[in-house]
Amino acid sequence: MTLPITPEAIVWNLPTIAAGGVSPDGKHLLYTIAKPNQETGKGESQIWIADIDGSNRRQLTQVGTGNSNPQWSPDGTKIAYVSQREGDHPSAIVVMPFAAGGEAKIVTSHLTPPMTLAWSPDGTRLLYNMNVDPDNPDETPLDPKAPPKPRIVTTITYKFDGFGYLGKKRFQAFTVDVESGERKCLTSGTADAAADHMNLAWSPDGSKIGAILWLDGPFRSVIATIDPESGEVTHLTEPGTAKGIVSWSPDGSKILFDTEMSGLAYADVATKTTHIVNEDLGFQPDGMYAPGKGPIWLDDETVLVHGFGGTRSGIWKVAIQNGEVTYIAQWDAFHGGITPIPGSTNFIQSTNDLAGGIGLAKIDGTTGEKTQLLAIAEEFFGDHAPAQWEIVSVDRGDWHIEGILLKPADFDPRKRYPVILDVHGGPQGAFHQSISPDAQVLATNGFVVLMPNPRGSTGYGKDFSFAVYDDWGNEDWKDLQALLDKVLERPYCDAERTGIIGYSYGGYMTSWAIGHTDRFKAAVCGSPPFDLEAMYGSSDVSWLLGGMQWGGAPWEAREEYARLSPSGFIQNATTPTLIIQGEADERCPVGQAEQLFTSLRALGVETELARYPGGFHGFIVQGEPTHRIDYYQRTLDWFKKYLGDPADG
Repeated sequence: MTLPITPEAIVWNLPTIAAGGVSPDGKHLLYTIAKPNQETGKGESQIWIADIDGSNRRQLTQVGTGNSNPQWSPDGTKIAYVSQREGDHPSAIVVMPFAAGGEAKIVTSHLTPPMTLAWSPDGTRLLYNMNVDPDNPDETPLDPKAPPKPRIVTTITYKFDGFGYLGKKRFQAFTVDVESGERKCLTSGTADAAADHMNLAWSPDGSKIGAILWLDGPFRSVIATIDPESGEVTHLTEPGTAKGIVSWSPDGSKILFDTEMSGLAYADVATKTTHIVNEDLGFQPDGMYAPGKGPIWLDDETVLVHGFGGTRSGIWKVAIQNGEVTYIAQWDAFHGGITPIPGSTNFIQSTNDLAGGIGLAKIDGTTGEKTQLLAIAEEFFGDHAPAQWEIVSVDRGDWHIEGILLKPADFDPRKRYPVILDVHGGPQGAFHQSISPDAQVLATNGFVVLMPNPRGSTGYGKDFSFAVYDDWGNEDWKDLQALLDKVLERPYCDAERTGIIGYSYGGYMTSWAIGHTDRFKAAVCGSPPFDLEAMYGSSDVSWLLGGMQWGGAPWEAREEYARLSPSGFIQNATTPTLIIQGEADERCPVGQAEQLFTSLRALGVETELARYPGGFHGFIVQGEPTHRIDYYQRTLDWFKKYLGDPADG
């Protein structure tokens, strides 16, 4: 008999995996396995290597606690990676000979970790980007005994979640000579020094570097090229919303990029013009590609794109000139990126599915056939069976609303289970068919968990994603209730014992719900946008999001801000509420949670505020392991207290 998934088990014992690169001869595969170290209480990751069929696996790195982003040299004789080590400049770029007996060499080191890492086509240089402070160009470590300096703010982009206070810091592009270690900051001091230079990618001939330039954070950006010798930056597009893909065509004439929601476009490098490939692909492109990891260009006019259609992963073929989309395959799983296998249309992806299949798979780019190469979580799910699951849906007007329903691993249809409505963040986000730690903890400990994708979610087309603009808390809220009502018709679901949980936009919807209904017997509200006018001025990006999502700036749409803010309805709340908040959250700042807590306490509502020091917006997934365990356990205890256990039917 397997055990329920406990917070300690899922944090300490469930590993994650990321595909690295495939060797130029197509015979070897690099990948990274990460799992917290219970002795140190910190996250660790190491690089592994296997034959292309998943056999002959062995750990490649032994030194350093955080080894990641492995990249093969063009000739396949070396492997570069980023390594976290001891010392004043602990973030190193390391090159390791692939031949047996070679020694790894630190090429260069920094105070903070480089992000992008890519070999030049001739194999002599490495390209990367990192956060640079122009007031500390030599990266002198701070004196811990010195009093903190005043922070003088002159730009609206002075902070960013996960990085904290930025001041004048921006991500700049670097190259480093692999042999000599001589490095060059290409973009420091240019006219674009105020921009962040992200998602760097060499052109096929190495004469240019493609990049996304964040002008005001990721929500206003341009596609650009950088000269790898002079550092000259050339904008190819007008300011817009380029997301994550920077992919050169084989002939170097185009840079493909994804646009807001579900679009694809390319920049013509010679003419500096933008060409829309398809404004609405009908699926959400995977915009987290790293250089050399997709999309796959089949020729100069056709690409294979990985993305998400609803809750599922899939691949599609897209014609660059007319935008025609050809479906190839979808899977009941969450896949990550594309790592091409040289000399073929096949590629490697990381996999994560609701049956507990976490590992790597080979995908045939022509047929979509999937071959699982390795799995890394079999032992964990042998001890802790994942929740049972199914897809549920309801039609509302023109929209088909679907979600994922989780049931305990030892589900008994003769019992009656308390039900929890789980609302995702975004609103332009989605639940996929993958292991969600907090939902698995709840479901395997006696709850039925409903994870809906209401209007506003991605993966269902552009119109569906835009349908929530200037309408938060209205039709999206009705979508959630409609799907919940349908699930509650099932005899094993106890309609008298329902709860709601949500984080970020999900926290907004949770605080909205408790001000509009008393149907929920308990709520867990994470990092909530509660007072949108205050949010506009205190969040790192809401001054941009407000114009898109809430009808304009507050002085342009004050009535809209009041209509959409949960703070205007909280006087109706009676639901016992646990509030979860990272104290270093710049996306949905701590003041929002404080307002909600104070309001509920003043109203006499049973309320608890759990604050996590140093917690950024994503701390519940990527933060301190002990904080994540506390969050999962505290949430479980709250729902157990107010909803109880499964009961006999």
